[in-house]
Amino acid sequence: MIGTYNLDEVVAKFRAEGRIAIVGASLAGLRAAEALRERGFNGSLTIVGDEPHEPYDRPPLSKQVLKGWVPADHTKLPRLRRVDADWKLGVAAIGLDRPNHVVTLANGEDVGYDRLLIATGTRARPWPNPAEGALRGVFTVRTVEDAAGLAAALKDRPKRVLIVGSGFVGSEIASVCRDLGLPVTVAERGKGPLRGALGGVISDIAAGMMRDAGVDLRTGVAVEGLSGDSTGKVRSAHFSDGTDLDVDVVVASLGSIRNVEWLDGAGLAAGQWGLACDAGCRAFDINGVVTDHIFVAGDVARAPHVLYGYEFLSQEHWDNAVFGAEVAANNMIHLEVGRRPHLPLPSFWSGQFGVNIKSVGVCSFGDEIVFTQGSPSERRFAAAYGKRGRIVGAVTFNHGKWLPYYASLIEKSAPFPPPPPGYDRPVDAEPMPARFPDPREPAGNPDVVLTGHDPTERSAQFRPRA
Repeated sequence: MIGTYNLDEVVAKFRAEGRIAIVGASLAGLRAAEALRERGFNGSLTIVGDEPHEPYDRPPLSKQVLKGWVPADHTKLPRLRRVDADWKLGVAAIGLDRPNHVVTLANGEDVGYDRLLIATGTRARPWPNPAEGALRGVFTVRTVEDAAGLAAALKDRPKRVLIVGSGFVGSEIASVCRDLGLPVTVAERGKGPLRGALGGVISDIAAGMMRDAGVDLRTGVAVEGLSGDSTGKVRSAHFSDGTDLDVDVVVASLGSIRNVEWLDGAGLAAGQWGLACDAGCRAFDINGVVTDHIFVAGDVARAPHVLYGYEFLSQEHWDNAVFGAEVAANNMIHLEVGRRPHLPLPSFWSGQFGVNIKSVGVCSFGDEIVFTQGSPSERRFAAAYGKRGRIVGAVTFNHGKWLPYYASLIEKSAPFPPPPPGYDRPVDAEPMPARFPDPREPAGNPDVVLTGHDPTERSAQFRPRA
């Protein structure tokens, strides 16, 4: 009993009269709102978003939109059910008053809450020199406006496109440029494309795909500056090896930044890899104590994972946002007995240069790789990653139908190298070093990151008993 209420009455009262605020009009924010209503929450629901648009789908921005197949403003996410909410779009959250349960917005408005979901996601890392980044023809790709601007620039048939960075987004944009028949240069300061996410063995294959498609791939070189003409249009790029390149369009594909600055001073475990939470999506404070009224979902969340040594897992993938939002919504309107964990097995896909790449698990956690099916030379294969004698991840190139098999092995912590599924095993397939970059070495950040046990700076002081 709690006062005059039993636990069921407490839950019922909150579902009928409680206040929930969602900061982040994102995929995770929308799916959480839908799940809340689906599960019987009838209280007040407020959704805050810094962009003026209703939630939209980001993956098509670097694919179908740039090819001209879909207008950028036609990427709005479908509604799975009606959401009765107070939408506050085009206004950012700038502060959180935890003791008083208040979110402060950029327009001076305060939003009160009983339970808060933080789903603020990430933003594109901008070009490091603001003046150069402001030149016409310099783009990032994260928002509807970004994609619309770049699509228009590509439609004008530039003489050369420069893409700085060769992670998944940069590689997909390079592929689109070649599909459009545009000359494209990719500059990667590390040793090869996709190396941070999939290691050097797969990076070598990805580099071959790029070059065979006609991409001018330059590795081990940084772009140190951009120059424009008298009209403010970008015209040339200057490389660390002393060379220059005439360009009309530059795409900065430099990774992402978690949107957590607005939480400064709130005492939560927020940092460069996001906001730390437990498996139930409840946020940690800076001392590692779990909160019970603040939840996290989507790209901004990082949580310990049982399959990876309980290290904090930070991932930027569509499925993680959807499933995390559903778990967070469930747990916001339940007490302990009705709550469930979010323990996702990371997965993603990417289409580039005629190859469908799919992955499951945390490949970058492994230190060995073995080709288990198909032919690497034909770019049609499956490969597994291992660490300390067990399988931790897998990747397929045009062989995705076998991914569930590898996912089941990862979930069971099966031995590495894994048994082949029955046929198509490469000849003399033996484990080899996966060749992931040293953390001190420049390389693109993987889309899934294991960030260690310490969520952030701690303020607590520990003293032994006298």
